[in-house]
Amino acid sequence: MCGGRPIFLSWFKLCASCPVCGFHLDRDEPGYWLGSYTINLFVTETAFAVFFVAGMFVTWPNVPWNPLLYLSALVNIVVPFLIFPHTKTFYLAIDLAFRPPEPPDLATPAEPSLVTPRRPKSG
Repeated sequence: MCGGRPIFLSWFKLCASCPVCGFHLDRDEPGYWLGSYTINLFVTETAFAVFFVAGMFVTWPNVPWNPLLYLSALVNIVVPFLIFPHTKTFYLAIDLAFRPPEPPDLATPAEPSLVTPRRPKSG
């Protein structure tokens, strides 16, 4: 919400709350990220359809069906991993547009930031 970083501990793990403002990123609801997974599925299937139809169009009338099948399957495997963190933050943005944060959503950060604060030099 504040734009503070980093909010990702790894490519697949989001912090429970913003390390700067304390905004709870999971909004404390069971099944909250189901919307993110749905967006991921829609984008993946769109990429598959575009790739498959473009492959057919480019190679028509002698479509190499087996290579097109294997490459399309590869698209379905790779794309969800590539867009995973982006769909999580995109879904969070959609949720915030429709449901602004309330005071319980803002609290002391539950996890320390990956950025360590500077300590004054002793001496």
